[in-house]
Amino acid sequence: MPSRDPTHGQHERTRPDLAAMTTALNRSLVAAELPVLAEHGLTMWGYVVLLALDEHPLRTQAALAEAIGADKTRIIGVLDDLQDRGLIDRQRDPADRRARLLSLTPDGHDVRDSAQAAIRQGEERLLARLPERDREGFVSALIALSALPVEDVTGRPGDST
Repeated sequence: MPSRDPTHGQHERTRPDLAAMTTALNRSLVAAELPVLAEHGLTMWGYVVLLALDEHPLRTQAALAEAIGADKTRIIGVLDDLQDRGLIDRQRDPADRRARLLSLTPDGHDVRDSAQAAIRQGEERLLARLPERDREGFVSALIALSALPVEDVTGRPGDST
């Protein structure tokens, strides 16, 4: 059923592109997260690793790098730092002695949980700027759209960039 709101079509013509809006929002969110991560002794890549290992413990370094979109040689320093701090464990894969299996340590879980809780507090302050009826829908939409394969977003089969 067509909208009876005379401004409905006008809003669609005048709003910025999704990429423009989400890029600006993402920059602000990252800027808000960086001090929180620094308080927890983490870099953004270190935090991303801790989150990824919680979802899928015992990943190989190559699989982890692929999952988080990092170059596997560049992530070695991040993994070294996390291991030196006792936040992750790296063990040789018994099935492939060349590969290392990664997992979070109890301290890694604690640091990740603490950093994530502080980040979520900031997110709640931001979400509080939205009408209450819009908050859950906004987060649900972000979850759904960010989980889409790249090909679904670009509309090009086989697109992985």
